[in-house]
Amino acid sequence: IQPLKLSANNLFEVVQAYLQTTQNEGRKLKKDFINFFHYSLKSANESKVWVSILRDTNKAPRVVSTELLKELEEISNILASSILTMKGKR
Repeated sequence: IQPLKLSANNLFEVVQAYLQTTQNEGRKLKKDFINFFHYSLKSANESKVWVSILRDTNKAPRVVSTELLKELEEISNILASSILTMKGKR
């Protein structure tokens, strides 16, 4: 096996290509993480709709459903705030 001969220019290109690859992977991971939070926020909002329907049709005790709605609202606020922070808008 012959050793790899790198000039300064070749070494610079190799390092630059490596950094570009890792940056792209980092961006993809961050984007995937943000998408996960978006999905979670949508799920929390959908849960609020279903709990409201149960409350309004008297299928769930009003006290319990009201408490659940408060919890879901807090969860939604936390997720929304986290998304804004991750996107750098806060």
